[in-house]
Amino acid sequence: MRLLLMSDTHLPRRAKELPAQLMAELPLADVVIHAGDWVDTATLDLLENRSRRLLGVYGNNDGPALRARLPEVARADLGGLRFGVVHETGAAQGREQRCAARFPDLDVLVFGHSHIPWDTTAPTGLRLLNPGSPTDRRRQPHCTYMTATVAEGELTDVQLHRLPPRE
Repeated sequence: MRLLLMSDTHLPRRAKELPAQLMAELPLADVVIHAGDWVDTATLDLLENRSRRLLGVYGNNDGPALRARLPEVARADLGGLRFGVVHETGAAQGREQRCAARFPDLDVLVFGHSHIPWDTTAPTGLRLLNPGSPTDRRRQPHCTYMTATVAEGELTDVQLHRLPPRE
C-alpha cells in the first residue's frame, strides 16, 4: 500500500495550486493523508475526487466549511498499522512523549502545523511523521511532502521529497 503524505497546503494563500510533482503522485497512492491547514474547500474537493482514499483533518487555519467536513483527529487501519492524523502536536521538545501518551493506541501519527519535516519514533514505538508543506517552506530550504509504503504490517520506504523552487 503506497501512501502520499502532505500538510499545510494553505491554498490559495501560499500558492495558487498544488505542485505538479505532488499531483503526479496522486494516481500512484492508495491512500492520501493530509494533516490540515487546507484553507480552501477546493483543495479538499480536488483530493477527494482524485484520491482512491483520503484521510484528512482540519487545521488551525481551516474555517467552518472545512471543519464541518473534516475531523480534528482521524484514525484508520492501513495495512495492519494503526494510523492517526492530527494537525497540531505542540512544541518539538517532548513531542514523542506527549504524543505517545495522547495516542497510546497508534503505530503511526502524521501531523502538520510547523511546516518542518519530522520523522522520529517515540520510546513506545509510535512513529511520528510530519511531511512539511508542499507550498509554504517557511524557514525550511525546500517545500516538501512524503511518501511511504505499508506492507505486511510494517511502514517502509518513508521518503521526504523536496520540491523545486516555485517560479
